[in-house]
Amino acid sequence: MELKTNYQYTYFIHPFMIKQGKYQKYILKMLKDKNCNLRTFQKEKDLKLYQYFLPKTREFLFSSFEYGSSKIRKLEELPIETRAALLAKNPCNIFEYSLKKDIQGKIDKKDGIFFSIQKIEIICFSSGICFLAIKTNVEEYSEFNNILNFNYKFRDLNNETNHLENYDNIRIQTDYFADTKTFQEFIKTITGDNTQEVAKYNINTQKFLTYSYVCIDQEAWNNSNHFEEITNQFMKYVNILPADSSRDYEYEKFETFSKWKYAKLGLTKLGIMLFSSSNDMNNYTILPQEYENQYFYTYLFNIYQKIYLKKIASEFKNIKKIRKTRKEFVEFTKNIWIQEITEDETGTLLNHKLQKVFELDKSYQEVKIKYDIFYKELNIEKERKAKIIGAILLLCLLLFNILNFIALHKK
Repeated sequence: MELKTNYQYTYFIHPFMIKQGKYQKYILKMLKDKNCNLRTFQKEKDLKLYQYFLPKTREFLFSSFEYGSSKIRKLEELPIETRAALLAKNPCNIFEYSLKKDIQGKIDKKDGIFFSIQKIEIICFSSGICFLAIKTNVEEYSEFNNILNFNYKFRDLNNETNHLENYDNIRIQTDYFADTKTFQEFIKTITGDNTQEVAKYNINTQKFLTYSYVCIDQEAWNNSNHFEEITNQFMKYVNILPADSSRDYEYEKFETFSKWKYAKLGLTKLGIMLFSSSNDMNNYTILPQEYENQYFYTYLFNIYQKIYLKKIASEFKNIKKIRKTRKEFVEFTKNIWIQEITEDETGTLLNHKLQKVFELDKSYQEVKIKYDIFYKELNIEKERKAKIIGAILLLCLLLFNILNFIALHKK
């Protein structure tokens, strides 16, 4: 029996970098774009997000929580250049990109898997690390195989080596995006040409990171039909493989966890997937919202740390930037690394799992070793300079005493 689904969405996430010194200019570009709106967070309407994150992380990710309605109004009244300068000082700014009309696409001329793009967000950190997040929904999602094939194909959509004629005839059939190439051009209008920037930090932008939610029909997973019977489908989903994949799953290794009876998370370096059953009403009412908000930003926060540590490690190689990089690393350690991000039980477990998948402890220790080496070298250099200055002062004092001695004897 083919697996059926009741609910589904997938975020495709594209990391990109803003060149050093260009961040404020990029914020100004976003503010000038009529399709872009700054997303502001308020305690009343975003209460669950507010309660989920602890103050330090909340302040880092969502500065506007501290604004209040009057400050937001005053900000909007300022000249656009002044607004950009003020926003550039925030650790993070989030923009929503509004498309002129709903986007529908078609994958494969024969099968015709239609999808819509429901939301586009641009998450910008003051370090220059940014993310383009595109929320998609397969409209005819009753067949789970369609979800597998769609995720597998769409995540490669930005790959420059792919061309329409040899890429399964993927076409986005709307007035807004005439084809895949047009979609790639749209991404470049948001991210700019940052190939060299991302290459410096060894960041793969040829494949989208994939963040997906699916709720399958309860007939496949319930008290009588156990999860073990559909494990093969779960493994395909987590590893972002097509429906007809024949890979041997016996040796597949990826992180999983579940705090729910009828929902299971799978995590890899390429994405995070939540696989659930409609046998639990929570899985098509509450959990999809939590996954799209609290857990989504937990995921992004960990990706940010991974890329930031790569950035710091790379900049330690530049002698001219050593002092600045050391200061940035200390600030990162103090304000992000040692901070607990949430007291939510599931969120804490997810955060630990993500740190393990992304090997953040290993990356941090590698950077810290470089920091310690340069710190010792700097102290050795300071001591050497202090000894030289001390020797010079002693020599000057000795010369002064000799001259005084000669002068006294002449008298």
